[in-house]
Amino acid sequence: MSTLTGNRELIRAINRSHILNTIKTHGPIGRAEIARSIGLSPATVTSISAELISQNLVLEKETGDSSGGRRPILLVINPKGGYVVGIKLTEDQAIFALTDLDATVIAKAVMKINHHQPDLVVKDLAKMVIQFIQEQAITKKQLLGVGIGLSGIVDAERGILRRSPIYGWQDLPLRNMLQHKLHIPTFIDNDVNTLTLTEKWFGHGIKADNFLIVTVGRGVGMGIVVNDQVYHGQGGGAGEFGHTVIVPDGLTCACGKRGCLEAYVSDPGLISAAQEAVERGEITEPVHTIEELIDLARHGDPVAMRIFARAGRMLGVGVANLIDIFDPKKIIISGEGTRAGDLLFSPMKESIQDNTMPGMFDPQTVEIAEWGDDAWARGAAGMVLREVFESPIHKRSP
Repeated sequence: MSTLTGNRELIRAINRSHILNTIKTHGPIGRAEIARSIGLSPATVTSISAELISQNLVLEKETGDSSGGRRPILLVINPKGGYVVGIKLTEDQAIFALTDLDATVIAKAVMKINHHQPDLVVKDLAKMVIQFIQEQAITKKQLLGVGIGLSGIVDAERGILRRSPIYGWQDLPLRNMLQHKLHIPTFIDNDVNTLTLTEKWFGHGIKADNFLIVTVGRGVGMGIVVNDQVYHGQGGGAGEFGHTVIVPDGLTCACGKRGCLEAYVSDPGLISAAQEAVERGEITEPVHTIEELIDLARHGDPVAMRIFARAGRMLGVGVANLIDIFDPKKIIISGEGTRAGDLLFSPMKESIQDNTMPGMFDPQTVEIAEWGDDAWARGAAGMVLREVFESPIHKRSP
């Protein structure tokens, strides 16, 4: 009897997820249209939608068009039905974003990190989370959870940071450490995976079951969605696209290998190439930041333009390989490096066309995402929002 009850509860939870996601994707939408689109009975949709309304996750909104009878009441996600804090950890700061259920950032904050002692960092993060939500008049009861994204290899299922190149931490139970301090559900993952989750649920990937995100900027990373699920790999290390070797015995990468894509395409790689050009007298102005290099190229400096063009062609070769391997519905290019625009992406697209197997590449496959300063922290918040919307058959417990 208990097994049957459990099965009924699971089926109802799955139906609840289907209905909630249909409202999120297609709302405002009427109950009858929901029932038709996902094949549930009107009675089931009515019962579960009433439950979602009572939980403050869904609102009844303006009436829809009438075909002669009563005008239907439309359902939409209630963005104020709960809130999430996303945290992006960098070498020297933690970037906080408070989002609603629509993944809209409603507040941001930054905390300096002056030390890398795990216990002290976690203590400071917990203190900042409480201060942050209090400043926005959000109670702990309204806070659905906290998500942390950072570079490195993360066992997201167990909440363990396996290796952090920026902090030197290894096998740190970061999720449980912060959750113990806050008594709020907490999730961690590699920062590119968190960005991928948010694109999947709320962004460019919302209608794509198979897509890739390639991030360019301080490093080069990749998020993978296969059959509507983020792929982490055996130990959480999937997606180290930047450390695939593109030039055998080439430039030394920060990881210690030679010829990695990241050594040529990342911001540090581009700046290093520019500084070498300065030393040779090919560029007359000093270049210390990526912004300075972009400015030079946009003002027509031929060497600066060639540096971006070479990086774009190399990135294109890498992306062409991804297309041949994964055959994704789309590839989303994101990260701080997108501010280089056509300097990088025009040669990248030409290179993809030249290096992809004939018939595999559709130019519409590649999309360049708009980038905002809060995108990484918003991505971390997406881990918690995923728990709200994802079907129970895919969920993991914090």
